[in-house]
Amino acid sequence: MREKKKIGLLVAMEMESVFSRYGTPGKTERRGGFDVYCYENEAYILHVIHSGVGEIAAAGAAELLIDRYEVEMIVNFGVVGGLTEEMAKTKTCVVTRVVHYDFDLSGIDPVRPAQYPGFEDVCIPADPALVEKALALCPELKPVTCASADKFVGNRADKERLHQLYGADICEMESAAVLLTCLRNEIPCLMIKAVSDGLNEGGVEFYDAVQNCASVCLSVADRIIREL
Repeated sequence: MREKKKIGLLVAMEMESVFSRYGTPGKTERRGGFDVYCYENEAYILHVIHSGVGEIAAAGAAELLIDRYEVEMIVNFGVVGGLTEEMAKTKTCVVTRVVHYDFDLSGIDPVRPAQYPGFEDVCIPADPALVEKALALCPELKPVTCASADKFVGNRADKERLHQLYGADICEMESAAVLLTCLRNEIPCLMIKAVSDGLNEGGVEFYDAVQNCASVCLSVADRIIREL
């Protein structure tokens, strides 16, 4: 009999949508300071970890999924801010590359601000095979570049700056950590995001829209997980 896939779902804050879709978990654990919920069906075992907000928390959560639960891939879904007028009209997107824009070794190494040693560009590419599969299964997804750092961006000028500097379409606070942790462990990573606010909106609009956007986003992520 074929062994079931082990998939990790990393969630920063949108847990209400997870419980609404999957119901009561078969098992709940507290590991390494994180709550981990296990769901199992005929096709796969899904370990859902509630990371909390921010890069450090997301990196620790991703590493725990890989080391303790031995997941074969990680899916990160969540709600993000849009950096262009177009993105304010976009419901769901798939991240094709990430720029960790507050990372900077340019003062001591021959790299650009935001560029990690070992990468040719400031943008870190996501898994192209997973992105391609996601787009084939859900053509409505928009491929995007994500600007990621430990800062909530609600100011229009800051949003425009991120778009101009890096060609970023969205911004949030976990993707760089999740992607880098997966790359170092050679674990595929897929990032599905829903846009909650546009150029002229900030924290109030984000919190007003977060659970509705998360439900839309998780619906797409779940469809992909079932077909992978």
